[in-house]
This record gives sequence, C-alpha cells and structure tokens, in this order.
Amino acid sequence: MKQKRPSIKDIAKALNVSITTISFVLNGKGEERKISKEVIKKIEDYVEEINYRPNQVAQSLRTGKSKILVFMVEDIGNRFFAKIARIIEDIAYEKGYKVLFCSNENNDKRSRELIRVFHERQVDGFLIIPSPGIKKDIENLIKSDIPVVLADRYFEDLDVHHVVINNYAAAQNATQHLIDNGYKNIAFISIDTQQIQMKDRARGYRDAVQQAGLSPTVLELPFEEIHKPEGKNKIKALLTGSNGIDSVFFSTNYLTQASLEIIKELDPKLIYDLGIVTFDDNEFFRINTPSITAVAQPLQELGEELMRIMFKLLKKSDKEIPVIKSVLDAELLPRESSKKK
Repeated sequence: MKQKRPSIKDIAKALNVSITTISFVLNGKGEERKISKEVIKKIEDYVEEINYRPNQVAQSLRTGKSKILVFMVEDIGNRFFAKIARIIEDIAYEKGYKVLFCSNENNDKRSRELIRVFHERQVDGFLIIPSPGIKKDIENLIKSDIPVVLADRYFEDLDVHHVVINNYAAAQNATQHLIDNGYKNIAFISIDTQQIQMKDRARGYRDAVQQAGLSPTVLELPFEEIHKPEGKNKIKALLTGSNGIDSVFFSTNYLTQASLEIIKELDPKLIYDLGIVTFDDNEFFRINTPSITAVAQPLQELGEELMRIMFKLLKKSDKEIPVIKSVLDAELLPRESSKKK
C-alpha cells in the first residue's frame, strides 16, 4: 500500500508547532518573521528526516503561482542560447523560481505545441525567442495576462516586451570593418527569413557596402538546408564563382561553423585568404586558426535585462506596465580573419 504523503498539518502536530510557523520556515521566511533559530532548526531537521516535499500542484492552486518560468529558444544546444539560459537560470534561482528550457527549432508548429503545453501547466511566465509565425500565439498569451518577454527578435506590429540588440548598427559596423581593411567584394550569407533580426543585419550590410560604392552579394539559405548538401553546394558555388568574393560576413554563428568546414574542404589555404566576420562569438572562433572576427552580443546584460522585465511583470499585471522595448549594443571583436589585405 502506498504510504501517505506527509502534510504541513502532520509536521505541525508532530512538532507541536503552528501550521503558520511551519509555512514561514518552509518558505524561507523564518528569520524575517522573528522565529527563533532553535525552532527553525527543529523544523528543518524534521522535514529532512521525513523527506518532506511540498505538493507543488496544491501550492500553485492556493497561491496562483507555480514559481516556474519557461525559456523557449531556437536551439538550446547552441552556445549563444545556452549561455543566456544559464544566466537566466541563476537569476531565477536567486528569486526562488525554476526555469524549464525548450527548443522550437525555429518551427512554428513546434512553438505552438510547447506554448500550449506549458500554458496548460500554468507556468508563471514565458521568455521566448520566437519562430517567425507565432505572433498570434504570443498575442493570445498577452491577452490571457501571462507575462511574456521576447528575446533576440520581435514582431514589428505587436506591442510586446522585448530585449534585442541593435542588429542594424552591429552589422553595418562589422561590414565597414572589412571595407576599412581593404576588402572589396564582400558577400553576406544569411538565413532566408523575414525575422526582424536577420532583416536588420542584412540592411546594415547593404547600406555599408553601397555607401562605400561597392556591390552587395547576398546568399540566403532556408533554415532546413544549412547542414544539408543543397545548402553546402550553394555556399561552395558562391565562394568559387566568377564574382571574385574576397570576404564573407556570416549573419549567425551556426552558418559560420558550417561554412568554415566547407572552406577548408575547398582549399586549406582559402581560409587564410578570405576575410571572415561572424555574428555571435564563441570559444571556437577564438581558438580557430586563424581566429575569427566576431560581433559579440552582450549576453550577461541581455539575460539580466530579460529577467528584470520578467520580474517586473510578475509583480504587476502586464496591462499595468507600458511596453518595454530594450535595445542593447553589440561589440566587434577584430581577430586574425579580418586583418588588413
């Protein structure tokens, strides 16, 4: 027969202490409520002895709070997203919250399923790096008074709290860096998408090239082709074509990593001749030979700002707070791959 789960009432009876006192101690408010250290220790020792675990479902029904947040990203295995996730997790833990992480693979169907599942489980808030077609789903969460903060990208015609970087300025600066170092035929390789962050990066690249009197060369790959032969063949064709590409600006780190393999396959010397700049930095780019120039996003600041907004929303109704649109600056880290020609 399954043993009955002990309740706060059972603990109170066993220790001859009030239920309120037990509750304060279990919620970490013992000292704040002037409960003696002896009583706090007695309660903590006893709950450890009986392996007491609060009924989270009952607790969330009683308080209206699950103390759980969701962080939905494109790919939790990507260093960029994983780093932000760790920052968020640490901040949440300090505030008594736990975070559930999930990947939507930039796929709308998967995003909707994840949102539905977690909404039904009454999580307290969503931090989302959205796939391109879920504007309506985000809007429905907001209408349900669920705290939502978008990261990295947003929907231009939807008023929603978000934290992004100035992608246009970062891309324009990175392209200008290549121009200043003597590169004339700069290609921009990106994802075929209408998402705002990629549009702004492409716009920054185009404006810098055209202002310098040069011609833009853009290759946009469908997301699902990046690691497939079709995508690799398009990159090879661009690099070996007759347009004399002397440098490449990659719009995101996973495109860079996939393309570096292709470049080395084509000609081991080519990687030393091409100018290369990537969006998003990681350890691999620092230790690669040659080291890769990167646009580094302020991950610590980004994670902290996301959580600052989220906890502001958790304290008040979303409808009571004007939409917060936070834009941060990125930093260009020049390395060997973009040295002067």
